[in-house]
Amino acid sequence: MQTPHLPTLRMYPDHLTQLKHKAQAMPRQQNHASELHLTFPGTAIAVRKALADTLAALRFLDLSPEEAGTVELVLAEVMNNIVEHAFADNPDGMIELGITPMPNGLSCRLCDDGLPMPDGMVPLGGNPSLDCAVGDLPEGGFGWFLIRDLAHDLEYTRSSGKNRLTFRISVGHAHFEA
Repeated sequence: MQTPHLPTLRMYPDHLTQLKHKAQAMPRQQNHASELHLTFPGTAIAVRKALADTLAALRFLDLSPEEAGTVELVLAEVMNNIVEHAFADNPDGMIELGITPMPNGLSCRLCDDGLPMPDGMVPLGGNPSLDCAVGDLPEGGFGWFLIRDLAHDLEYTRSSGKNRLTFRISVGHAHFEA
């Protein structure tokens, strides 16, 4: 069975408001694999739309609900970190997402032109302590712990003013090859 070609989606901010987006899908031919490409504004609203578009485009993979949830969680954590931290001082930043289905899972690539990661590396993402009263539980701090736990082959580079994060998410039979 031949893998269907994934669309290239580009979402650009509407000139009337940052909250409206247009999506234009174009088929993309590749020699070895199909790749999903999305380019979208670095805003919380655009991240939500990109997540929905990504999951819809990956439907042909017949991911289990657990696998789809893992893909959504990892991508949401990474993209929301970009919005919150890399674009803290740049509301006009753009995020590029590429996903390529591979025999060992989904190969993911995110690029942005925001601020670099602290110390030029991916945060360690320790597991926050939950040994406290409910009212004292941390509000955040789980993101990089979850990303590191659910993604494989995590690599970060910064070159020519761009951040590039790559990783693999095991899906299907790839769970046993991780």
